[in-house]
Amino acid sequence: MTAAQMTARRAGPLKGVLRAPGDKSISHRALILGALAHGLTEVEGLLEGEDVKRTAAAMAAFGAHVEKIAEGCWRVEGRGGFSEPADVIDCGNAGTGVRLIMGAAAGFQIAATFTGDASLRGRPMNRVLKPLGEMGARWICRAGGRLPLTLQGGNLNSISYRLPEPSAQVKSAVLLAGLGAEGGAEVIEPEAARDHTERMLRAFGAQVNVAEDSGGRRIILPGGQKLIGTKVRVPGDPSSAAFPLVAALITPGSQVTVEGMLLNPLRIGLLDTLGDMGADLAVTNVREEGGETVADITARYSQLTGIEVPPERAPSMIDEYPILAVAAAFAQGPTVMRGIGEMRVKESDRIALMSQGLSACGVGVEEGPDSLTIVGSVRANHGVLGGARITTQGDHRIAMSHLILGLASDEPVAVDEPGMIATSFPGFLSLMRTLGGEIEA
Repeated sequence: MTAAQMTARRAGPLKGVLRAPGDKSISHRALILGALAHGLTEVEGLLEGEDVKRTAAAMAAFGAHVEKIAEGCWRVEGRGGFSEPADVIDCGNAGTGVRLIMGAAAGFQIAATFTGDASLRGRPMNRVLKPLGEMGARWICRAGGRLPLTLQGGNLNSISYRLPEPSAQVKSAVLLAGLGAEGGAEVIEPEAARDHTERMLRAFGAQVNVAEDSGGRRIILPGGQKLIGTKVRVPGDPSSAAFPLVAALITPGSQVTVEGMLLNPLRIGLLDTLGDMGADLAVTNVREEGGETVADITARYSQLTGIEVPPERAPSMIDEYPILAVAAAFAQGPTVMRGIGEMRVKESDRIALMSQGLSACGVGVEEGPDSLTIVGSVRANHGVLGGARITTQGDHRIAMSHLILGLASDEPVAVDEPGMIATSFPGFLSLMRTLGGEIEA
């Protein structure tokens, strides 16, 4: 039985060393590329959250042999492509999963029907469907490009597609479709979004060319390429690591180290921003693992100062703005976040829910169409009152962010629908308790 709510309350300092769960973005891609490849792919450190498990099940439905060997260790035996699934592909809450899988499936002469939970069925797919349609894919779906959706792929043309706004999901869907397109695919980015797909395609033997010019960043995938199974080591997810790190920064006397965290330059916007706010963060043991830079990050309790976050950082930290807003609630002076409109079309309208939740906990907030300003606590000592029950609309990051707030606020903070936390961070509760956090389910 899933708990109806979780409640976090202030306890002592947080102390300890941990390893963040495997990166969700890389976990999805490892399974999908493994299924598209010829031969065996071995994945170590796979995130075993609900979202990634849905992608694993989908790859099996498309004809790959997918097997869990041990905790975090999986094997994918690919057959060089997708076969038509016998049943509907249910992606649960996995927005990244469904968009990337649709891109991959579009390259084959098959029909596949996709659905998801209530949250995913409410999220528009038009940003992915537009370029796939230009390549020749066809579909039937609900109004607004919403699931359930039946996609017919095959006989794709090459494309040169300029992204209207930065989106690693749309870029990745086009590149994956390009594997099956006559002439491949080119994506032009106005601003660089996370580049895990490009890096991993190369690890699977593909040629991917990247060029920078005045028009943006061009990613070129030549046609007619064959992927070969490989070994993938998944680094710690910076989006998940953000929760214990920020908890340490706002809880007096705390010191927490996260080992093996991904330091991809397109994923460290939060670390840069917290550093600008005066956070005591130490980066040690920097190393290369599986084509990505990883390191150990230590966070110590800090007196934070509000800043204006550069809008160009948004693509590198779009999933971390909810927990940044929590850090900002304890900072002296306002923290201004602009250019974050994409937050409104995530698992929920994250701008609205963070604004409502923080306001209910006594934090001054100003909300704009694509902005959020955290004025800071109304209390003289920059403490946060807390004492609210937060409506999360089933959004895991909204839930975890407010639970972290509750660990440092004066009064307990409760969240509804906490079961959704397992989509991205299945060990969140036990991990935070191990560090000394008091969270009741």
